[in-house]
Amino acid sequence: MKALRLGTRRSLLAMAQSRGVAEQVTRLTGRPVELVEITTYGDVSREALAQIGGTGVFVSALRDALLAGEVDFAVHSLKDLPTSQPDTLALAAVPLRADPRDALIARDGLTFERLAVAGGRARVGTGSPRRMAQLNAWARALGCEIETVPIRGNVDTRIGYVRSGELDAVVLASAGLHRLGRQEEITELLPPDLMLPAPGQGALAIECAASNADLAAALGGLDDLHTRVAVTAERTLLAALEAGCSAPVGALADLSAERDVTEMRLRGAVGTTDGSTLVQLSTTGPAPGSADEAAAIGRELAEEMLAKGAAGLMGERAH
Repeated sequence: MKALRLGTRRSLLAMAQSRGVAEQVTRLTGRPVELVEITTYGDVSREALAQIGGTGVFVSALRDALLAGEVDFAVHSLKDLPTSQPDTLALAAVPLRADPRDALIARDGLTFERLAVAGGRARVGTGSPRRMAQLNAWARALGCEIETVPIRGNVDTRIGYVRSGELDAVVLASAGLHRLGRQEEITELLPPDLMLPAPGQGALAIECAASNADLAAALGGLDDLHTRVAVTAERTLLAALEAGCSAPVGALADLSAERDVTEMRLRGAVGTTDGSTLVQLSTTGPAPGSADEAAAIGRELAEEMLAKGAAGLMGERAH
């Protein structure tokens, strides 16, 4: 039986994510899956993501390979996808989401609060303006100041800054650390009440060519409705704010964990990277039964945030 070709970035995390999806696809379809490694612009550029645009830099090469017929489907971290979906590609599945929270890896096993108040000016590494904004706002609320240091690189490189003593802590996505088996290095899972994740964080996206309806339908067996609804609300909020994926915007849609989901709470935050101003709003209502209903909730909250001055707080505007 001919193997399906799965396009993936070359990083350890991307490969781990793609292997997991490949195993699920094989169980679902009975077809073997081979990984095709593709280098993206975001992988080779050493500039800060905010400088190179952020939006789409990790996915464009994968999408080009799909449209050229070089691969049959691709796996992305959903938070890396631009919020507009091209007609030529199908978002065939959004599997069950992993933990969306951010994680702190700090020296001496410290929590963020203990690190911030420990004396001196703690140096915390992150390449994300969203994390910078919320970390600095949190420190200010504690009556402290920290220094957020822009960093890039893979998980080993980032954790290495703490191990070497160059930084006091780094912030990474909990989901990625778990997928790499590095969860034991987490010193604190940052509470969403103080640190909203990136829209779609913890979720994966499986794309294929829209013209391949049979494959799209087969891959759809991996789709998780509650995850798709939640991330649709979050990503629609991001789009309605006219912000790119490297803008300082956090969002999280919580669906009740009961068997019969009846309610969803959507929270959004946008702020200046120094933490001096932060707009945080939320809305709670009946759980949407479709992606369209979820999108409407995201747009509504975005309009409220814009009315509160969110537009003036974003360094990057992208359509």
